[in-house]
Amino acid sequence: VQLVESGGGLVQPGGSLRLSCAASGFTFSSIGMSWVRQAPGKGLEWVSGIGTDGSYTNYADSVKGRFTISRDNAKNTLYLQMNSLKPEDTAVYYCAAPWGGWPSVEYNYWGQGTQVTVSS
Repeated sequence: VQLVESGGGLVQPGGSLRLSCAASGFTFSSIGMSWVRQAPGKGLEWVSGIGTDGSYTNYADSVKGRFTISRDNAKNTLYLQMNSLKPEDTAVYYCAAPWGGWPSVEYNYWGQGTQVTVSS
């Protein structure tokens, strides 16, 4: 199993970024997926999850209305569109699996993470 995130970077407050997570080594379309983040000096925080076909999604209150999770099962890729970014969104973002349908930071599989920094 391999999960590889990309798309992080430095963005000004109010800006947008789109994270990607390329998956391999398992049947991607059969597994719910999550995004989890870790801010400097803090613990892991569940951000969002998506069901196998993309019809069910859920978000942490801290990102609801600003972030959108999606997936392309034909490309074995998970996405996180992040809009209206705030300095408190600064963190390393991880994709993780399998998602059981509820907020959690306990997963069997993790990517290496991608840094998102929101600063002027």
